[in-house]
Formats: sequence, C-alpha cells, structure tokens
Amino acid sequence: MKITIVFILGLILLSSCQKENKEVAETEIVEKVEPIIIEEFGYILNNYKVIKDTIRSGESFGEILDRHHIDYPEIYKIATAARDTFDIRKLRAGKPYTILAKNDTTERAQVFIYQPNKVEYLIVDFTDSIQTKFGRKEVKIVEKTATGIIESSLSEAIEGQNLNYILAHEMSDIYAWTIDFFHLQKGDNFKLIYEEKYINDTIPVGIGNIKAAYFVHKDNPIYAFNFITDSTKNINDYYDENAKTLRRQFLKSPIKFSRISSRYNLKRRIKYYGNKVRAHRGTDFAANVGTPIMTTANGTVIESRYKGGNGNYVKVKHNSTYSTQYLHMKKRAVKKGDYVKQGDVIGYVGMTGNTAGPHVCYRFWKNGKQVDPFRQKLPSAAPIKEHLKDDYFTYISPIKQQLDAVPNSYLETEVAASLSAE
Repeated sequence: MKITIVFILGLILLSSCQKENKEVAETEIVEKVEPIIIEEFGYILNNYKVIKDTIRSGESFGEILDRHHIDYPEIYKIATAARDTFDIRKLRAGKPYTILAKNDTTERAQVFIYQPNKVEYLIVDFTDSIQTKFGRKEVKIVEKTATGIIESSLSEAIEGQNLNYILAHEMSDIYAWTIDFFHLQKGDNFKLIYEEKYINDTIPVGIGNIKAAYFVHKDNPIYAFNFITDSTKNINDYYDENAKTLRRQFLKSPIKFSRISSRYNLKRRIKYYGNKVRAHRGTDFAANVGTPIMTTANGTVIESRYKGGNGNYVKVKHNSTYSTQYLHMKKRAVKKGDYVKQGDVIGYVGMTGNTAGPHVCYRFWKNGKQVDPFRQKLPSAAPIKEHLKDDYFTYISPIKQQLDAVPNSYLETEVAASLSAE
C-alpha cells in the first residue's frame, strides 16, 4: 500500500515538473519572438495607429483632420504653417494619404502624409511643433531588354509584350525623323535596352532612359545610342553606329501619334466655307481636345494670342529663315517672348476659330512665305563634335554588342514558321 502511494505521488510530482518545464519552455519561446519593426516615410509605424485612405472628390484638408479629432482652430494653424511648403488646397482626388494617430483611445491625428505620386510624398507633422517637408522613396534602376514585331502599330506591339506604353512614345521621339510611324510595315521589328524604375524592389514607377535601340523598318536597320555630349549641362541625344545624329532641326509632327487629316493644298475645297476652293497653307493633325501640342524646333515665341479664324494660336521664330505656327488651340501654354525647346508643350488641341473638328493646323514659314514642311530639305541637328567621336565609339562598343546579342523575336518567329512548314 505504501509503495502504491509513493508511486502515485511520484507520478504527480513528475507531471508537475513536466508542466513547469513546458511552461518555462513556452515562456522562453515567447521571449525569443521579437516584434517586426515596420518603418515608412521615416516613421516607425508600430508606434501609431495607422490609417490609410485616398482623397475623395471635393474633400478638403480640414475635413480629413477634423475626422481624425483635430479641432478647426488648430487645423487653421497647421494649414497656415504648411502654406510656405505646400498649398494644401491642391490635394487631388484619388491620391493616397496616410494618417499617423495616437495609439490610444483618443486616436488623435499627429502626422498627415500625402502622396501625389508613387515616389514623392509630403509630410505635415504636428505632433509638437508644426513641421512640413517633402520626401522621396528610394528608386532602384533596373536595366532591361525588350523586343517587338509590328503587326499593325507600334503601340500594339508594345502592349502585346506587356511593356510600358511610354516606351512607344520614347521610340517615336528617338526615330521621329528617320522612321514614319504612321506608315510602319508588318514585320518591322525592334530591340531595346532601357531602364525601368522601381520602389520597394517590386513596384514599377516609370521608365528611365532608353540606352540603345535597334529598329528595322522596310528592311532597313537603324541603330540609336544615347550619348551625353555635355555632362555639365546634361545635354544628350541619340546617334547611330557611325556617330550621325538621328534628329533633324524640326520634328515631323507637333503631336505624338496623330494622323494628318488634311495636307498643305493650295486648291483644296473646304466644307466649312461651303465646299469652295480655298488655299490651305497648313497641315492639319487630328487629335482629341486637350492633346498636348509641341513646338517642332527650338525658338522664341513671337505671337501667342486669339485672332479670328485662327482661334488661339502660337507662332515661334526658330531663326532668320524658319518660323512655325499652331492654330485652333483650346489653351495656350506659353506667352510672347518665351524661349522654347524642341518638344516643349506650347498649347493643347482645341476647336477655337474656324474649324469643324478638333485638330491643330500646323503652318510652316520659310523666308516669310508659308510652305509645305514635307517638301522642304530641312537641316539636320548638330552632329557630334569631332573631339567627342573617339569617346562615343568607345562608349557604344560594348552596348552595341549587348544589343546585338538580344534575341530578335522577329527572326525567331520566321525560323519557327519555316521549320513548321517543313
């Protein structure tokens, strides 16, 4: 009997020890687990109640802070203090913001963070004193390659490869004078080496430079290499494998990806004037209202006004020989006396003046006379200076090898098709 009692007591004692050891072990495990520190915008978010939202249509800065327990007298003080850095009336609907509030029962806002885009952000911190500052998230540049085949248009080729549509715009700028993008042929193809920007290593936030390009148009291959010709002013341009510039002094079109709806024609019949013959001394580029209009070359704005049938228009003098004029704008973006560079936005497509539809009438003047720009032998832009050519060839040599090594999807398709036929 005594032996039985001792045995039972031993089991109880053993069970108790095991339980204590288990509790100690669990305690030790809990003690080893450290909280994950979450940091963003320069703040440790663990220390706050974090509220993320987007600006609603018609919503004001005051309404947002009022909803997060800030009284209006203090809101006025915060808005006034922030005014020198950022006008809080310019908050745009649909843009994200973050509120860092006290992590207690009051949940009173202490910091307001507004993100106008994926990279930049504005901080208004009113924890103690009121402080306002801008910040930028770290952007990582990743070099990528891409290829494409033209079936109908450059835009569709870009989208078909799930590439950023901005690449189409960039290529149209690079090859603006060497390739007619309104008349691409099926089978035209391209290869690119370009930069893509990321935040947090995974979120794409835009395209950087196109480092090099290779475009085959009508069986004619055209290389393009980006090269800095003046590092102090960060002046760069695109040149081919022989150091010849791809650019002309004038762009072909004042609008990207537009179509010519009416050409320069001195005997054109115009519906607006009752189908009468009336000289049309401009080239019409059809586009949606609000489409940006670019100056086709560097120059000085000599006219920017509204006048009769021209509507809102801008005229740019490029040198003693050439001037250009842009009619029927919805809105002008420059004033008389402004200096503009090729590609700068000078206005937006509209229907002001005598016009039956949205377009820009592009007029080209040579020695004071209006002429057809597509019949002019226009000068090229300045070539690479002789003393830079050796540096240029040294710079592009490895890039050209890299570009040539990018698999050409067009050739692969042709090979696959021929093998299938066999």
